[in-house]
Amino acid sequence: HVQLVESGGASVQAGGSLRLSCAASGSISNYALGWFRQAPGKEREKVARFLPASNSITYGDAVEGRFTLTHESQDNAKNMLYLHMNDLQIEDTAMYYCAAGPALPLWVTRNSRGQGTQVTVS
Repeated sequence: HVQLVESGGASVQAGGSLRLSCAASGSISNYALGWFRQAPGKEREKVARFLPASNSITYGDAVEGRFTLTHESQDNAKNMLYLHMNDLQIEDTAMYYCAAGPALPLWVTRNSRGQGTQVTVS
């Protein structure tokens, strides 16, 4: 059973920074890990994704160069995933979800996701 718990969402002014955290536990070996977001009335959007098999990190076009994904494997059962967000813009306002699973994109129902953490930029 995979459990994902996000934290760190907040309200910030444009140009500011935030760090989101995700504590991932359970059997996630070789799973894709990452973040996606969804704003009201908009489609879900890739933010950042880590693929352990290729040790690669990729970003959505809207956040490339501003957001950074880092990953820490604390032991075989728990991982920490961080999303460092810089130069936040109003368009970054959304609910951010941490997700893990064998399928892509990360938001498919086959995968696991956390409850979400709200980021509001004004």
